Amino acid sequence: MKCLVSLGPMASARLTIKILIIGGYGTFGGRIVELLERESRLILIVAGRSLGRAAEFCQGRTTARAELVPAALDRDGELGAQLSALRPDIVVDASGPFQAYGPAPYRLVEACLACGVNYLDLADGAGFVAGIDAFDAQARAKGNFVLSGVSSFPVLTAAVVERLAQGLVRLDTIRGGIAPSPYAGVGLNVIRAIAGYAGQPVPLRRDGRTALGYPLTEQIRYTIAPPGVRPLHNTLFSLVDVPDLIALAKLWPEAKDIWMGAGPVPELLHRALASLAWMVRLKLLGSVLPFASLMHWATNRLGWGEHRGGMFVAVAGIDDRNEPVSRSWHMIADGGDGPLIPSMAVQALVLKMLDGHVPSPGARAAANELDLADYERLFAGRAIHCGIRMEADQSGGSLYGNLLGPVFAALPPEIQRMHEVHKLLRAEGRASVERGRNVLARLAAAMVGFPRAASDIPVAVKFECAGGVETWTRTFDGRSFSSRQFAGQGRSGRLLCETFGPLTFAMALVVDDGRLSLVLRRWCAFGVPLPLWLAPRSTACEVSQDGRFHFHIEIGHPLTGLIVRYRGWLVPVQAAV
Repeated sequence: MKCLVSLGPMASARLTIKILIIGGYGTFGGRIVELLERESRLILIVAGRSLGRAAEFCQGRTTARAELVPAALDRDGELGAQLSALRPDIVVDASGPFQAYGPAPYRLVEACLACGVNYLDLADGAGFVAGIDAFDAQARAKGNFVLSGVSSFPVLTAAVVERLAQGLVRLDTIRGGIAPSPYAGVGLNVIRAIAGYAGQPVPLRRDGRTALGYPLTEQIRYTIAPPGVRPLHNTLFSLVDVPDLIALAKLWPEAKDIWMGAGPVPELLHRALASLAWMVRLKLLGSVLPFASLMHWATNRLGWGEHRGGMFVAVAGIDDRNEPVSRSWHMIADGGDGPLIPSMAVQALVLKMLDGHVPSPGARAAANELDLADYERLFAGRAIHCGIRMEADQSGGSLYGNLLGPVFAALPPEIQRMHEVHKLLRAEGRASVERGRNVLARLAAAMVGFPRAASDIPVAVKFECAGGVETWTRTFDGRSFSSRQFAGQGRSGRLLCETFGPLTFAMALVVDDGRLSLVLRRWCAFGVPLPLWLAPRSTACEVSQDGRFHFHIEIGHPLTGLIVRYRGWLVPVQAAV
């Protein structure tokens, strides 16, 4: 596809690109086909060891606008002859595991360069991606591009770090992690790659120097929470051997610490894998590879929980005022959109080529090939939500404003004003109250102090704020009850915590079309965490209607039925001086 370099933007509209996808009917290859098949200017050669499986896969893509061509390709055979017969413009290696390609891991790269074919791969091994630089001079001489690691790690992470680093004069730390949905479907080759490096030493940047890390034996906990979106549950992330550990260090050499992790769920299986990795690190076990098939079976059959996945990237550094700055980017994908994200880097590069923007010749890690805007265009229209957060003391003075970040400003002014408690002392309005009628419901309501059933009664809320904790005292027709609200920490991080006596509820602040909802995510009694399935069922939302702040709160439990439901409106009547 060397001819593309000289084509202008107008000529690109008449271009047809032939792409050979090795592993094209596999997990990642199939997703690349899914992302690209709507482009009529593409010929997609779906290749693997089995021509029958390739043909069956192509026949099943009944809505494809691209031309799908099944082909048999044996990467252990004579690659030059096979490439010459298929005559692709670009080869995409989506097979792997790249860490297990044996004594000649770059045979395909060498064959592509010999045939003058451009090359992309989805390699996830830091060593493999770093080694691609050895072919740079040859690729430049041929006029071909050879890009390795064309996936979320390191392309998306590098694009995010570039966005987060804007305005910083020094970048000190980079951390990131990916948390796949338990229903995403993980291929055996991916599991084999993880099993191959689990517990084995890998180089990374730590304390400003090159050090050794041991994948799956080093952990952090993190909550992925795009502002205004229901977050993932607090997740355990383990260090993984990904290209970022080396590629990001080259792009940001001043960074003292670079760490990347994965947070597979259920956590029980994750911890079992970590235990095996520790056995390797302690030299009690030679490798986790013998367990790869069992791991693959367990990962794909024992999953439970929400069908949602996510990713985060967090940086810390110094700005031009010599002030410390911490920022983080959060992304959550619902349902089947999440598994597509690792293949979107290939999609973005191909779309740019169709528009006449071709990667420059040379061999390198793909970390610097795309901007975050390239991804955001692909996220649009899908159930993928992302946003940037800053530390609370950099986001403003209100509790809800700190938790919601930039999304807070998008709320109706009536809702914003009601949550700027540091500026407000009191609000008044009218409300109606319904109460459950059975004994258990009455007992629960009495313990908290919920108001009695009534219709169209006066309601007032007194606000107090001290040390980041807000106290709301609600008075319904002379009867009062109070709660304390504050930002959660630890496993309740990014959540709003509200305490009623011995009970504390941690809730996500979710914004949808100007509506603010509080969604329960965790709860505890006397500081002891309790299972979510035992928690009360609640609906809590706020809207702006007729220029007023309106609220609707409903609390119940399977054992009691309805406990209390109160709704109404409020307007501020007294502001802080």
